[in-house]
Formats: sequence, structure tokens, C-alpha cells
Amino acid sequence: MQHHHPTKKAGGVVSWACLILRGGRRKAMEDVSIKRKGKRWWRDILSGEDDDNKHGRRGVNWSSFATKDPYSFVSASGYDTAWLAMIPIHSDPTCSMFKECLEWVANNQTEEGYWGDCVDAHGDPSIDSLPATLACLIALHRWNVGANNIKRGLDFVQENSEKILGKTYDDLPRWFAIVFPGMIELAREAGIELAFPSQLNGLLFDIFHKRQSLLDAEELVGNQYYPPLLSYLEALPSTYDICEQDITMNLSGDGSLFKSPAATGRAFMATGNEMTLSYLQMVVGRCANGVPPTFPMDEELIRLCLVNQLQRLGLADHFTREIEDNLAKIYWNYKTQESTRKSGNSADVAIQLHKDSLAFRLLRMHGFTISPGQLCWFLNNDKVRAQIEENQEYFSITMFNVYRATDLKFPGEGELEEARSFSRKVLEKIALKDTSFGCTGLKKMMEHELRFPWIARLDRLDNRAWIEDSNNTNLLWVGKASSHRLSTLLNKKLLQLAVAEYGFRQLIYRNELEEVTRWSKSRGMSDMGFGRERTTYCYFAIASSIPLQYDSEVRMIITKSAVVITVADDFYDTEASFYELNSLTDAIAGWDAKGLSGHSKTIFNALDDLVTEIVAKVLHQKGIDITFFLQQIWYETFNSWLVEAEAKWSMGGFVPSTEEYLGTGMVSIALHTIVLPASYLLDPSPTASKVRAGEYQTVTKLSMLIPRLLNDIQSYQKEQEEGKMNYVLLYMRENPGADIENSTTYVREILENKWGEFLQNVLMDDGLGELPKASKLLHLSCVKVFQMFFHSSNRYDSNTDMLQDIQKAIYIPLHIGSNSM
Repeated sequence: MQHHHPTKKAGGVVSWACLILRGGRRKAMEDVSIKRKGKRWWRDILSGEDDDNKHGRRGVNWSSFATKDPYSFVSASGYDTAWLAMIPIHSDPTCSMFKECLEWVANNQTEEGYWGDCVDAHGDPSIDSLPATLACLIALHRWNVGANNIKRGLDFVQENSEKILGKTYDDLPRWFAIVFPGMIELAREAGIELAFPSQLNGLLFDIFHKRQSLLDAEELVGNQYYPPLLSYLEALPSTYDICEQDITMNLSGDGSLFKSPAATGRAFMATGNEMTLSYLQMVVGRCANGVPPTFPMDEELIRLCLVNQLQRLGLADHFTREIEDNLAKIYWNYKTQESTRKSGNSADVAIQLHKDSLAFRLLRMHGFTISPGQLCWFLNNDKVRAQIEENQEYFSITMFNVYRATDLKFPGEGELEEARSFSRKVLEKIALKDTSFGCTGLKKMMEHELRFPWIARLDRLDNRAWIEDSNNTNLLWVGKASSHRLSTLLNKKLLQLAVAEYGFRQLIYRNELEEVTRWSKSRGMSDMGFGRERTTYCYFAIASSIPLQYDSEVRMIITKSAVVITVADDFYDTEASFYELNSLTDAIAGWDAKGLSGHSKTIFNALDDLVTEIVAKVLHQKGIDITFFLQQIWYETFNSWLVEAEAKWSMGGFVPSTEEYLGTGMVSIALHTIVLPASYLLDPSPTASKVRAGEYQTVTKLSMLIPRLLNDIQSYQKEQEEGKMNYVLLYMRENPGADIENSTTYVREILENKWGEFLQNVLMDDGLGELPKASKLLHLSCVKVFQMFFHSSNRYDSNTDMLQDIQKAIYIPLHIGSNSM
């Protein structure tokens, strides 16, 4: 049979010409155009090139990504920019000191009439838009400019306040209860007529009442609440007693008030302090195109957020070198510089911990050696822990990322286990609260993370969910009165590229699934008349788990192997006579189908066709003949099924020990039979001396053990009814005092320990050269597939459980709302 697979070009990019030849020409051409434009644009962003100077240059200096100003990746804050626009020149109070900020306000109103990149999970303006818009109206009104802007902004506030506040009435965060009333008061003091609908009066009264309660209960600068009241200086009522000394005593060394441009602008207007002026000039000098919510920002944190965003969107595979270069620089800084970890200031703690959690996960995932202490330093500081507990709103995204970082826990890392437990408890408290701090999307992400662990999720479906929730997933970290977000332009371009990439993947997946389905039918695998037909399941699972840059042949070979394994396992388990089992096993041992008939012959012929195909491909690509290895590994697998089916196990009353059981069960689960032959199609591929049937490396042994135990936890009831053995059942027999709950708990503890050991073997270089990194990562992808199948139920045996996921991965197009794109 002749196969037409997309081939790889330099850099792992799939050949577009081959895609077009395989059908869907118009759609493919459109995808190609979008993809190429998107990749060129992103490379220009990484290289720091602008539209004006990039044309005519043939090469791009990838390393110059480090010279691109990270501040350009973060969205400007309409609220803070407006406050700087309000500051008058001391010598001429009729003019704005920072005209660049005033011009930004005048030129950056949205079509809907509000200011800021403030949208909720549905793409509608969020509560952030109200104070930001009021601040911009005040700035324009103060300098008597932008009459049309003011009218549109007033219309927006008056027409949308009820709708926006109605969505979050029971969910208003602390910062909003402070800032929004303050902006209403300032607007009215400036002479701006705000006419809210009468039905909103009760809600506004409640918000003002909540503010008063906060003002009465909190200290101006205390340790219990963060950010402190003084950081909202610009929004505090004129009746609130604040003296100049309160301000100057709390200025940072750079002249800022809690690194807030808005608060520092108000502080300068109140005191005329030269340090605050220098700070404001520095802010505008660095950020002339809109002021960020915080200044200065941690540039490494911005880069980490950007790398994280690339991975979550499913784009990282195309920019591995750029990502590795940047992570290497960040790793060097972690190793050579003492991280600044302060316990007195919640802002410093939150940002440092947020940075450390992202760095830990990204660095460890990319094979860098990083100590748990780089992340878990906060655990030994009771003051920091108390700050997190008391300011869950402010630390919500930070705790979300701490929890995700602990997914990569290795054996013996008790600190990470403690950090996971602590962060999980915080997230569970947030999930149980009626409030979501004004961000329902973030709360949903937390709930999803708690319910479906990373080890049991498929990467492509994760990518899709992240893209679809783009109005929340462009959040970087929490700020004082709004979250730091990716810049509008950057987020738009990334989403365009991610959607095009996902659609391109789906086109490839549909073509490959059609081809492997034809193979399955032509080899008789899909109409055996017994057992499970799982061609689509198998292809969906592996395609959704491994990177697209892996050759199409890898996905096809893995799928075909899984199909043969499923059919043959069912044949041995439920259909075949004892004579047929022995005959087929003997045929596999001698690799000779003579004397076989019926289902046995069909299975042998399909397997022979598969092995012949793999041998030919590996011989062509690598110049080595792996015929003997493939025949041996398949015989080992078939023989394990025979052992399990023999009367001495199933019917004769013989009960193996747990050790004997695993000796066969690890082989019969057949993950190694899937992943090792496919590894020979990777670059680099394993050497023959490192891969021998029956003599497997540690990472392979662990990848055989974990799926077996996962399967046994979900299948012990069925196998108990059928009189078969299972590790859960055997443990109870060997430990008479244990019940099912004790046994499953014991097995889950083994799984947790072995999973950490497996991760360590996959991600870290053991110095022994066991298997190439590409092969190890393929092991990880395949084990995650089994985790998905058996995490909470036996999804593989269900005829319906995965149908919606299959549709999302392969067939249903991605559509992102206009507010995002």
C-alpha cells in the first residue's frame, strides 16, 4: 500500500505543498497564507524588528529577541495613563505635563466607547472598563479636549453600568469598591454629569456603603490587606484624612507609591515631591505609548509569561530554539543571582512567587536542573503564608501557577508536596466562594485544574480550551486595580496564529484518520465481529498528545499498533479457544502463518503488514534493520496474553504473587510495544544496544508499570466477576486485613511515586544516555494517554465518553469572538 504523508521540512514545519495535494485546496491555501503570515509576524516580534525596517532583510537575528523591550508585550492601562494625563505643568496649570498620555487617551477609546483591554469571559466589557473609562473622561474634560470622546464615553457608562454591575453584583472585588466610587466622585466634582438609571441607585448605594466599610475597617498601610488603602490614594475620598507625611513616608526608593503610576501621579499633585516627579518622568519616558498598571515590571517575568502563553496556545513547537535561548538566560540568572524574596510587601511576594512558579515549571519541563527551594521558599515564612491566606483575591493567579508547577514533582521532594497541598487548599477555598473576584473565567480555570490534573489531560484539547477562553487566558498577573494583560496587538496576532495552527492540525488529523481507518478496514481489524473497534479512539488519543512536528508516520504507526493490540487482546481475552491461542502465539514466535485460519490469520496478517511497514521505513530513514527486534517484542506481548488466558490463571485456581502478576501484566498492557518501534522513526532514534526485547531501560519499564496499575484500579470489579487476577485484588489476598478501599489507596500511592520517578527519567538527563530525549517525550505522551483513559473511569471501553473530545480535536472548527480577534 502506498502512503502519502505530510513530510517534514527544516525546522520541523510540515510541508504545505503536500497538504494542498491531499485535498481541500482552497481552505488549505487560506490556512497556508494565514500560517505563514502569522509565523513571519511572530518571528519579527521575537527578533525585535518593526514593520518599517523588516522589509528587504533576508535573515532574522533570533537572539535579538532579548533586545525587544518586554514592556511592549504588556497592555497599557487606560486608568493609569489617564491619571498621568491629568497632571498639570507647574508653570502652566492649563496644560498637561504628560501630553503623550493625553494623546494616548484621546486615541485609544474603543468603538464601544470605553477604554482599556477589559473584557469578560464572553468578550463583553468587564467591571475594569468602568473606572478606566471614568478616569479617561476626567482627563479629557480637565483639558477641554475630545468632546466626542467624552460623549461616547458617557453614553457607554450610563448605558452599560447596569448590565456590567448586574453580572458581578455579588462578586465585586475589594479594589472595585474602592476605585469606582472614587471615580464617580471625581467626575462629578469636575462637572461631568453622570446620569445613571434610577434602577441602579440601590446597587450604587451598596457599593458606596461597601467602600465606607473598608475605609472604616482598614489601616492606611497595614499588613492584613493588600494592596493597602494608600496605594489607592487617587481614588480615596477627599474627606479621608491623609497628610503629606503619610505619603512621603511610604514612597519607594524610586519615588513611587507602591509602584502604582496612578497613585504616584496623585501623590505628586498633592505634595509636589521631586522624587515622585522623577519617577513619573521615568515611566512616561519608558512607556510613551500608554502606561502599564505597574512600574517598573519584572522583565524576566514578562518573558516567562510569554513563553507560557506560547505553550498554552499550542505554538511552542515551532519556536523551540527561541524558547530554549530565553529559558537558558533565565536559568543562568537563577543560578548566579540571589532572587529578591521579601516578606514585608505582598506585591513583591506575589510577583516573585508568580515568577518562580512559572520559571520552575518551564525550566523543569525543558530539562533544566532546578531545586524545589526556588519555588517553595514561602512555605517557611509564616508571615507570607498568612498574607496569601488573607489576600486570596490578590494571590489567586499566583496560587494557580504554584499548583501547576507542582505537577512536576520528583521523588523525595516533600517541599513540592507541601506547596501543592497549600496551593490546592487556597484554590479550593476560592472555588467554594460565591465570589470569583470579578473574573469568572479565572475561577473556571482553577476549578478545571483541580478536577482534571495535567497528567490526565491531552495537550491539544488543553490548547483548544486555552484559545477559546482567550479573554481570560491573556491575563499575566494581578495588578492593583486591573490585571496585567498581553498587549492587544500581541494577543490578537497570537490568537490568529493559534487558531490557524489548530485548524491546520485538524486538517492533517482528518486526512490521517481517514487513511488509518482505510488500513484498519482493509486488514479486517474493524469488522472482526467481536470486541472493541477503537481505530478513531486510538488515533485521536495519540494525535492529541504528541507534538505536530513529530512525523505523520509516528502517529500512523502508533495508531495501527494500538488497533492491532486492541483486537488481539480482545481475541485472547474473550473470543479464542485455547487451541487458537496457542496456535497464534506459536505463529508469532516463528513468524509463520502456516496453519492459521479465521480470526487468527487475520490478526497475524495485519501484524505482519504493520511490521513490514515499520521495517521498511526505518531501513530507509536510518539504514538499520529492526525486523528481529519487532518480531521479538510482539511475540513477548502475545505470549503475555497467552499466559493471562491460560487455565492456570483464569480457570485453574492458580494465584500468582503480585510480583509474578506484574512481570506479565506490565508486558500485556503493551505500551512498550507501541512506543519503542515508533521511537525508531524519531530523530535521533534509539540505538540498537539500548533497545532490546525483554531488556528495557528505566523510563520504558516505568511506562509499562503505570498504565498497568491505572488499568487495574478501574477494572478490578469486572475482572473479579470474571474470575481474573488484578493487582488490586492480589494485594487484598496478600493482606487479609485490607479491603478494596485500602487496596486502591495503596495502588494509587505506588502510582504517585512511580509517576514522579517516571517524570524525572523523562525530563532530566541521567548522563547514561539511556534513550534520546525525543523518545522519552514520546513515552510521556503515551503514558498521559493512558492516564486520560483510566484516570477516573475506563473511558477506553466506553462507546460515548470520548466522542465530544474527538469532535473538538479533529472536526469542530475553532471560532473566536470578534472582541478577541
